[in-house]
Amino acid sequence: MNTPLSIKTLETAVLGGGCFWCLEAVFLEVEGVHSVVSGYAGGQVTNPSYEQVCGKRTGHVEVVRVEFDPVRISFTELLEIFFVIHDPTTMDRQGADSGPQYRSAIYATTSEQLEQSRAMITQFNTDRVFGANVVTQVGLLGQGADRFWSAEPEHQRYFERNPYQGYCTYVVAPKVEKFRQTFARRRRRVPL
Repeated sequence: MNTPLSIKTLETAVLGGGCFWCLEAVFLEVEGVHSVVSGYAGGQVTNPSYEQVCGKRTGHVEVVRVEFDPVRISFTELLEIFFVIHDPTTMDRQGADSGPQYRSAIYATTSEQLEQSRAMITQFNTDRVFGANVVTQVGLLGQGADRFWSAEPEHQRYFERNPYQGYCTYVVAPKVEKFRQTFARRRRRVPL
């Protein structure tokens, strides 16, 4: 007998790895993920706009807030997906996207997430997994202006609504396909 998911059992991960459209499109397909919201974190401005963040003066990163069921997928497994679908070795850049809003970042919501993130990065660097050091910033999600802020409605489920837009075709779609090939066992059977 299936037991209904209790909202209290969900955990939250906040991840930045370039444009949030890419991360959102991938994590919407991950089994065990309950919701994905594109937004901003880590800056000094309350409730920033996309234009402000792209102006590179707020300190925010484009991120996704992923609510997940840790019984079905662990935080470590989410991090494994995260590190495969973006380049964690480039400072303030993902492909042609450059600027501090595109930096690789993990905003832990618990001390356990903070420890797991740091341990994984240390292991990657020790083993030279990426051929260069991981530059992903790791810290606790703030409670003030540096907390998570939802992006505007037009940025939510962007790839799903605009699959043939140029950026989606040439940048987002290949990342989604990489996830599908690399993590086929983690792909959800029913759309979110």
